[in-house]
Amino acid sequence: MYYDDSSRTFNFVAGLALGLALGAGIALLLAPASGRRTRRRIRKAIAGARETAEERLGEVAEGVRSAVDVGRRRLSL
Repeated sequence: MYYDDSSRTFNFVAGLALGLALGAGIALLLAPASGRRTRRRIRKAIAGARETAEERLGEVAEGVRSAVDVGRRRLSL
């Protein structure tokens, strides 16, 4: 089914993004850099992750809206 494939893809991408974010955070914390520089890197990484998440959420919302519109059209026939 289309829903199952889409759901699996979304779950995979979400898990991958979460893993990347956690890995990057841990790597920054363990890197041999000053505290100020490390905090700056973490802030930039979080800002980038937030932007990516907002974009992905917008894409998912648009997909849901499209699916709802298609469903409504099919039901009205």
